[in-house]
Amino acid sequence: MDNINIDTLNNVHIDVLKELGNIGAGNATTALSKMINRKIDMGVPKVNISEFKEVSEVLGGAENQVVGILLAVEGDINGMMMFVLERASAHNLVNILMGKDLNTFEEFTEIDLSALKEIGNIISGAYLSSLSSLTNLKIISSIPYMAIDMAGAILSVPAIEFGKIGDKALLIQSDFGEGENKVFGNFILIPDVKSYGTILTSIGITG
Repeated sequence: MDNINIDTLNNVHIDVLKELGNIGAGNATTALSKMINRKIDMGVPKVNISEFKEVSEVLGGAENQVVGILLAVEGDINGMMMFVLERASAHNLVNILMGKDLNTFEEFTEIDLSALKEIGNIISGAYLSSLSSLTNLKIISSIPYMAIDMAGAILSVPAIEFGKIGDKALLIQSDFGEGENKVFGNFILIPDVKSYGTILTSIGITG
């Protein structure tokens, strides 16, 4: 286990992590569908191991305004989990949940912000629950913290925390919904350097 880390991942390791990300995103979409009580179609997620600077570009650039929900992860693995949406997608999601006109893009109310935080909590929790079930690992998440800020500022939190041991994250880009009201969400799992090995070893993948 100790000889597997972010710098020694081979194609097999990465393919397994991608598949775990794919399943997790599907589980999260199912949870969201139940929350808003309507069927949600999900596109095929794009899963990659990316550097923080690449993640920022995926989110529309460091200065792009996004909504980010951050949870600390501990237990058998340690790190952070983020669910990040562009503002337009966040508005679509809130409008669907609150039964508002889907073309409404007013400033978020306190109720909207509370709903967004709960959505992020449920989606991220469903993703982590799926990962825990697949790996039989104990994964505990913190109370979610939400911020609306530039992508670079939001990503600076895990970058500062984990930059000293690595600058890569598991990025899952997913879209769900239909037509112009499609929501584009990004799951960003940032395990510490030992946790990649723990995850892979738990499902029988060794060095």
